[in-house]
Amino acid sequence: MQILTHPAQLQRLEGILRKSLPLALPVFGAVLNISRGNPGQFEVLVDKWPEFGAWEVLGRDLGVLGSTVAGFGGAGVHRGIALLGSLGAGSWGALGLDLGVLGARLGYWAHWKQGPAPGVRVGSLQPSHVDLLNATWPYGGNARSRRYLAGILGRFPQVCLQDGGGQPVAWVLTDHFGTGTHSYTLPEQRRRGHMQVALTVAAQRAQARGFPTFG
Repeated sequence: MQILTHPAQLQRLEGILRKSLPLALPVFGAVLNISRGNPGQFEVLVDKWPEFGAWEVLGRDLGVLGSTVAGFGGAGVHRGIALLGSLGAGSWGALGLDLGVLGARLGYWAHWKQGPAPGVRVGSLQPSHVDLLNATWPYGGNARSRRYLAGILGRFPQVCLQDGGGQPVAWVLTDHFGTGTHSYTLPEQRRRGHMQVALTVAAQRAQARGFPTFG
């Protein structure tokens, strides 16, 4: 087995996975995160290189984000992806994620011209907002989910819309697969176009970092 650490190796792997989009999107996003600073402290492990048969993205920092394993066949054959979350088997278990449900590439986020509603501005979530995230996440509400969200919040890009007092009204988090997660608008702030703005800003920022946009 071999761990890919050289930038040229990771760039080559990006190119291989790009040809299999959107099927390989979460795996591709994980590699992009590793190539662009590796905030999640993951590593890429292949059975051989460069003509690899299968590869994995392994989590080294198991304290916050849990153990993550993503696999994709070198010949373009989908080998499945599994996420063992830090919530543990009692709460989440192992989730089998079907990459085939991803749709075609959109690529037209920029045509959404509307900005935030009056009195609302684009900002960022702060560590002090983790309890709000934990209370509004469908899988949240416990200490383990709070640690997971705190890790996501502190390591990966996110977008937040704030009211005039600086309080969050809508937000979009990004996870270690480079995908949007836990998008939420407060109930009293809904039907005002906040989420459309938040998703547009998040997509534009992701594309600027080299992440493709799919929906």
